[in-house]
Amino acid sequence: MIRRLLRGDTLSRRIALTIIAAMFASLALNALFFQAAGIWARPPIERTGLLEQIAATSRVIEAAPANLRPQLAAAASSAMLQVSWKAQRAEFDLPNDGLRIEASRVPVLQQLLGADRKIEAFNPGDWPNDNPQAHYAALVQLVDGSWLSFIPPERSWGLELGTRIAIIITLGLIATLLVAWIATRQLANPLQRFARAARRFGTDLRAPPIKLEGPDEIRQVIVAFNTMQAQIQHFIDERTHMLASISHDLRAPLTRMRLRSEFIEDLEYQSKQIRDIEEMQSMINAALAFFREDTQPEQTTAFDLSELLHTIVDDYRDQNIAVDYNGPAHRVYEGRPLALKRVIVNLLENASKYAQRPRIELSGNERLIRIDVSDEGPGIPEESLQRVFDPFFRLEASRNRHTGGVGLGLSAARAIVREQGGELTLSNRSGGGLLARVELPVQ
Repeated sequence: MIRRLLRGDTLSRRIALTIIAAMFASLALNALFFQAAGIWARPPIERTGLLEQIAATSRVIEAAPANLRPQLAAAASSAMLQVSWKAQRAEFDLPNDGLRIEASRVPVLQQLLGADRKIEAFNPGDWPNDNPQAHYAALVQLVDGSWLSFIPPERSWGLELGTRIAIIITLGLIATLLVAWIATRQLANPLQRFARAARRFGTDLRAPPIKLEGPDEIRQVIVAFNTMQAQIQHFIDERTHMLASISHDLRAPLTRMRLRSEFIEDLEYQSKQIRDIEEMQSMINAALAFFREDTQPEQTTAFDLSELLHTIVDDYRDQNIAVDYNGPAHRVYEGRPLALKRVIVNLLENASKYAQRPRIELSGNERLIRIDVSDEGPGIPEESLQRVFDPFFRLEASRNRHTGGVGLGLSAARAIVREQGGELTLSNRSGGGLLARVELPVQ
């Protein structure tokens, strides 16, 4: 199993290495802390090295006359140890109870001062909580009953056991989180780039293949996706080529039919024949245009969507068709302006042709843009709200291409919106009329 984990660049290998790296980082930080804790912690006085110095100093001062001991104590004081002599223990500002140190337990004390010498030691914890005077101290009673006190420099940065444990746990968490964050970033970046490339292919069928990167599992997914993408592109190319061939093959007999219709003496029958031929020609041209636009999408760019809608409103106003607009004066959006213009124009064409008082409303937030095109017409039967998006489906039953079109407008509009990751829906308004809603995601 270990051999399998270490073989190749796999997800299991990366996860295992992440755990191992987190453990080593945690151990390294804790080792560094323990190294510093030797200075910051508060060990018992027996492990500070002070007792040896205390024994030697006490032996020297004890051998001197009592009147010289204060001067000798001051002379023995240094930056590392403050020494003072008092005739009575009560003259020292120390807690009442100190730790009794048996001289027999410390060889240097027993050797220099004897086994029965009275020695008291004080740790910083012996003082009341938050007492600024808390420090290490040692008292040694001399043979004449006087006392020597020894006080090392104050360690105000000393850490209690509970604090040290909390720091150790915190350092372990920091090391684990740091390693996990770095490893997650290395693993997530290929996935994010793969997701962006997949979304791009959803809106650009000519997108290049995705670069191979990441662990073996992600590479296998990318290879499968690139293969699927190439197959789809090949299928679309074949479909477009086939439709172009069909168009070419159909135009020749249609042209012959049109020429022959000119020799029909019955004018009414001739008119019907020509109208059917032109309708077939229009359907073929519209279908080919629809498929060509699907394979050659417009490039995405940043543009002012409000200004685009104002331009459309002005174009209709020039045709004496009043279109109301409600929305912000400016709204920058990254998308395909010409394609969106075609969608809105198609919706307004339907509103102005089959209803009254068309209007546009632009709204949205930081994640979504909404464009509503509404009117005050008869609306659409509920059972046909989805069918109108089917290619060549027309509600207008006259089969007149000048009034009903060829039935590809809404199909093309929905395809354009979906290519940009959005959605086009139709619904009947409660007060009468139709509401066409375009929702587009903000990139």
